[in-house]
Amino acid sequence: MTKKVITLGEVMMRLSTPGNERFLQTDQFQIVYGGAEANVSVSLAQWGVDAYHVTAFPDHDLGKAATNYLRQVGVRIDYIYTAEGRMGLYFLENGAMQRASKIIYDRFDSAFANFDGAEIDWDQVFDGADWFHWTGITPALSQKAADLTLKALEAASKRGMMVSGDINYRRNLWQYGKGPLDVMPELIKHTQVIVAGLADFENCMGIKAEDYLAACEKAKADFPQIKYITTTERNSISASVNELYAVLWDGENLLTSQTYEMSHIVDRVGGGDAYMAGLIYGLLHLSDQEALEFGVAASVLKHSIPGDANLVSLAEVNSLVKGENVGKLLR
Repeated sequence: MTKKVITLGEVMMRLSTPGNERFLQTDQFQIVYGGAEANVSVSLAQWGVDAYHVTAFPDHDLGKAATNYLRQVGVRIDYIYTAEGRMGLYFLENGAMQRASKIIYDRFDSAFANFDGAEIDWDQVFDGADWFHWTGITPALSQKAADLTLKALEAASKRGMMVSGDINYRRNLWQYGKGPLDVMPELIKHTQVIVAGLADFENCMGIKAEDYLAACEKAKADFPQIKYITTTERNSISASVNELYAVLWDGENLLTSQTYEMSHIVDRVGGGDAYMAGLIYGLLHLSDQEALEFGVAASVLKHSIPGDANLVSLAEVNSLVKGENVGKLLR
């Protein structure tokens, strides 16, 4: 039976310099669309999941173009709305060698940040759904976005469905008078799968710990509904060469994935979202260790693809997990 997953969050227009050009030298930008939560839906749609994204766009051609993008990559657009405000933007300069990549955000007063979701029938949205995914980016945007996230989580909890949250603490986003500790704990209470590093534990949950296992155990004590906690670990040798693996705490044991060396990285934006999508897919269909390996392999493949979205098939992810067809010319 086909699984149904709901994601909620802003979709922005991304403007990237061509190749590895710097902001200071380019005279053109390449446009794609992306957002942390929508990127998860895009991945899941490639793998046969009924993925629905809930968002709001301005009522003009840029909003329509973003909607068309989601439709083209297989995401269901039944719950896309319009609101007053602008299209959120971000600008990307891809680094190379020892020069880091750089992102500039321009998303203040966006349509999504102004969207209160009053017209959303959450019972309809979650009808037949197996999973809901949110991130800490959304409640950091505005009070309306924080309230919208809580409404969605309360509706998901009422239905007893699985909920994942990528805490994703972004210090520069919290600008509307609330801090993460004022908002995030109430949202985390409705969430069973948490993506968090040590800094996220401290800033969003008030948990300080010497190591990851201790942080997980403290989080479970404070939020007993949690079933899994996970994070990816990255060793950045240069902008072009990284090592990547992930860990998954299942309430008792800390599982570790295999480590991949990624050389000649094409685009690392969306790598964490690709991992989250892979983990969701895996936890819906596979054992815990298999889910972890599937998520990491999906993230690795994302680093080979320009843009925010991980446009890879189930067969490609499974082949990488098994170490088959790596780098081969497939005819």
